[in-house]
Amino acid sequence: METIVAAPVSFTANAITEVKRLMNEDGFDTTQKLRVGVKGGGCSGMTYVLGFDAMQADDEMHYFNDFEFIMNKSHGLYLFGMQVDWQDGLNSRGFTFTNPNATKTCGCGTSFAV
Repeated sequence: METIVAAPVSFTANAITEVKRLMNEDGFDTTQKLRVGVKGGGCSGMTYVLGFDAMQADDEMHYFNDFEFIMNKSHGLYLFGMQVDWQDGLNSRGFTFTNPNATKTCGCGTSFAV
């Protein structure tokens, strides 16, 4: 019997389009996966991690629709329910994070506290 677990993180259509664009760039290492996570630091205590990396022993593979990403098992506590978006506007360009678990965020948009 297969157990289906909901992806802890969701992505907007714009975010998926931008990640796929990056993955289709010449010279992209196709052995790497998109990593979503957190690390200590930043003005509010923790910083979001979004980048390409090799799968590690403590990682889990997650699927959001047909889009796959890896995340360290312990990071779900901080990121469950978060949405990743891509902004391509005049005043804001880059990935943004909407995290319902954050009790405090920083003006930079990449640092938070729980």
